[in-house]
Amino acid sequence: MTVKLGVPSKGRLMEKTFDWFGQHGVTLSRAGSDREYAGAVDGIEGVALILLSAGEMPRELAAGRIHFGVTGTDLVQEKLPLWDQMVEPVQELGFGFADLVLAVPKAWVDVDTLDDLDAVATAFRQAHGMRLRIATKYHRLVREYLRQGGVADYALVDSQGATEGTVANETAEAIADITSSGETLRANHLKILCDGPVLRSQATLWRSRAAALDKVDRQIAEQLIAQIGG
Repeated sequence: MTVKLGVPSKGRLMEKTFDWFGQHGVTLSRAGSDREYAGAVDGIEGVALILLSAGEMPRELAAGRIHFGVTGTDLVQEKLPLWDQMVEPVQELGFGFADLVLAVPKAWVDVDTLDDLDAVATAFRQAHGMRLRIATKYHRLVREYLRQGGVADYALVDSQGATEGTVANETAEAIADITSSGETLRANHLKILCDGPVLRSQATLWRSRAAALDKVDRQIAEQLIAQIGG
């Protein structure tokens, strides 16, 4: 067997992950062209590099097909029910910071909190005969956040594209999405509710609780964790 390390396959997240491991004495590199999903690991024996999209990483970790993987907190907690029984965090990597936030139109001058949103949702249904729509790709996290906040009269609308534009396009009345600076929200005349984010996320190295390890691979896995300071 071989210890499999999953890393994002492209973009700044891949570059920053490569840099982070390099700073800890583990050199990651692509093998072949940028279109090939193959890679190499130097600095530790017995570790294979698996290049995947960040969105695929939680599934592969939960299924035990990779032993370690780098992806955002938001993706793990959204995609994996009972995520803490399937994976465990090894190390936060200090980049890829983003908050999952709930945002409403700036024109809603009296809506700043979840309590305000709850009142507006009730009034919206009475006025329009339908539930207030919240566009998001994070259904699990948002539903739990709203439940804890006491908001019940709403409908989640799936959005896999430009979520911030759904209010202007009149396909939703509010949104819940990932933001790092808030600039796109402001550009679309949206404001973040002041109760705090649904979730604070960053790139994290996760370890699968399901992946099988023989005695040798277990030693390699522990060596990897020790080397990166996890």
